[in-house]
Amino acid sequence: MRYLFSTGLVAAISAGVSLLRGTRSEPVTWRAVLSWVSWGITMALAIGAVVDLSRERRGIAVDADSPQSVKKAKKAQRLQFRSQKALADAQDHAKERR
Repeated sequence: MRYLFSTGLVAAISAGVSLLRGTRSEPVTWRAVLSWVSWGITMALAIGAVVDLSRERRGIAVDADSPQSVKKAKKAQRLQFRSQKALADAQDHAKERR
């Protein structure tokens, strides 16, 4: 239920509703077709983001091109840096005691 109300998905749905209202009485032109294709791409990206969020929370591997993958890599890099710093600090304290 949490994922159904993500901002990207809500924005894509509301854009689709307004696009539907705007093109309902108009004739089909290349601009209208292009607008619907654009909306379809936006909707696909929003659904993909929700799927990636869900997979990341369950611990399933996320594709490398996903923004969630970048966040996870940065978090792992930060944790590695902190552990290296803690190890260096512990070694410095051990040297000082000698």
